[in-house]
Amino acid sequence: MIYTSYFGVLKKLPANVIPVSICGKAPAWYSGIQYKKLAPKYGFFMEWKLNHDNEYYKKCFREQVLTPLKQKEVISELLSLLPENIKMELESENLTLDKSQKYHIAFICYEKPGDFCHRFQVANWFKEAGINVEEYKF
Repeated sequence: MIYTSYFGVLKKLPANVIPVSICGKAPAWYSGIQYKKLAPKYGFFMEWKLNHDNEYYKKCFREQVLTPLKQKEVISELLSLLPENIKMELESENLTLDKSQKYHIAFICYEKPGDFCHRFQVANWFKEAGINVEEYKF
């Protein structure tokens, strides 16, 4: 399963849910996996900070970040970033991250669930390809 969540609750995630930062700059204390291909681009992010035009942000994020990527390729790349023992176990069982019942990932960024955030666009983009992504429920 693939989840979304945020840095503020990172310590509450179970050990089998591996956090993957998808923001441009993770907190200094974060030493986990980062996947910057799903991070907002600096230019439109800074423009959004000035005007908070969510539709502009969504359009730019889709065009500049998501459109050049393929969901299945992202899943494969994420598998390669996992700790070797987990990667080997998934590969030996011929499982992808979205099909594993034992190990999961959570795309992490800063915003709380009710706030406007790119991780929800990422989740919807995966859903368009039939890959379920949900906010982790505590």
